[in-house]
Amino acid sequence: MLEECGLPYTTRHISLSAREQKEPWFLELNPNGRIPVIVDHDADDFVVFESGAILVYLAEMTGRLLPTESKAHSCVLQWLMLQMGGLGPMQGQAHVFYRYAPEKIPWAIRRYQSETRRLYEVLNHRLEDHRYLAGDLSIADIATFPWVRRYGWAGVDIEDLPNLWRWHQELAGRPAFVRGLDIPVPQTELAERSPSRKVEEIRGIL
Repeated sequence: MLEECGLPYTTRHISLSAREQKEPWFLELNPNGRIPVIVDHDADDFVVFESGAILVYLAEMTGRLLPTESKAHSCVLQWLMLQMGGLGPMQGQAHVFYRYAPEKIPWAIRRYQSETRRLYEVLNHRLEDHRYLAGDLSIADIATFPWVRRYGWAGVDIEDLPNLWRWHQELAGRPAFVRGLDIPVPQTELAERSPSRKVEEIRGIL
């Protein structure tokens, strides 16, 4: 979002493994102890946490990527809320049970992968006759893209969803998205850190 809007910014890399997000100084910024958080130094160090709230704040500040006309505005927020209340939580749990849980629970893996896939299908249907989720590029796309691009990490495929795949590929090639994904850790370095597991291995689970 910052790259799309051309806003100057500096970053502070938070080490989740070191639980830096639970330190008192960070909890003063976000009592929930989660990233991301922004501090607007041009607005008396105003703090905004929760990714959806951050996107709305930046959109309203810049007049970018969130229309002001009431129906178009509502449309963007509806798709933004689908990510925040649906795709994010469901795919997040798919990541946990498929990748991180010390005990592999097949029911939980199937449950959250299936729900993630169902939401991907909702997006695919929407994108059949829309280039972007709310018509024009918006904060709804910016919120949703980082989740969809990690489909393989959740053990779910999207290559058979042509509209979602087209959208994913287009956004992945946008210069601002490419630049943003390399902050704070370049994607090539991140890929070297992460163990890989092909989607083909788990297709039978769904």
